[in-house]
Amino acid sequence: MRLLFIFVDGIGLGTQQVGNPFVFTDTPGISSLLDGQHLTENAKNHKGSKATLLGLDATLNVPGFPQSATGQASIFTGSNAAAYLGRHLRGFPNSALRGLISRKSMFKQLREKGFRVAFANAYRPSFFDLLRCDLPGNRFSCSTLTAYYGGLPFLGLDDLKAGNALYMDITNDTLQRMGFDVPLIAPEKGAERLIEISRNFDFCLFEYFLSDLAGHLAEQSESGRVISILDSFIGSLAEQIDPQEEMILVSSDHGNLEDLSSRRHTINEVPALLIGDLQKRRQIDDQLKTLTDLLPAINTVLEL
Repeated sequence: MRLLFIFVDGIGLGTQQVGNPFVFTDTPGISSLLDGQHLTENAKNHKGSKATLLGLDATLNVPGFPQSATGQASIFTGSNAAAYLGRHLRGFPNSALRGLISRKSMFKQLREKGFRVAFANAYRPSFFDLLRCDLPGNRFSCSTLTAYYGGLPFLGLDDLKAGNALYMDITNDTLQRMGFDVPLIAPEKGAERLIEISRNFDFCLFEYFLSDLAGHLAEQSESGRVISILDSFIGSLAEQIDPQEEMILVSSDHGNLEDLSSRRHTINEVPALLIGDLQKRRQIDDQLKTLTDLLPAINTVLEL
């Protein structure tokens, strides 16, 4: 069975209060998956005909607020990176985490089992200049290092223009504002493109991180804009998959965007939204309790 993993940085399951942008923003795509509910803690453990929503512990039994480097390393290696360091680490991985990722990269593990894997994100030209002189340095994200140590090629803007990659903002708006000659696309078109890409592989990862940036900004307008794009994107993905052959997993590394009363991360559980055949979802929903459970669950799905 094929699996498409949508990693969305910085979203947790917040309360049903009106200050939660997942409540005050219209989200018809996600709500249709949750039988009319918002993406909040109230919908946790929903197991409907289209989707299952579970909550995952992002604290990893380590005191303090969850952070990106350790949270993502935990997801992309299946190991408790915060316990490994003895603390939560923000931003980019340090040398210890880079060593962990080099040994246990998700892509490396899946490839060793014979699965065809892909990282669908396109990179700007400046990344390739940096790649030639700095890796494995201090300025690369967990996902980039996971792909690098997993032996995957990095995709550029030529791949994006050819329809073989997707930029991290889905629509190419960021690229256009930076002066790159790329077409602006709707979230629904981005979903169509990603589905086409993913069908060439057993496992495909796409990362979206504007959600975390919007959470730190803590502005209602930007939060609503980001969530609207995500909602159209996820809703369109759900409509296009073959549930008997494909499953979508949407998850995150820590909470942030769901609480605009603060610009820092939260200790809320993060969503594990499973979209696909109900019986196949039931085979993994008991596995998913914390961030480190995502990789074993992915393995289970791919072996179905």
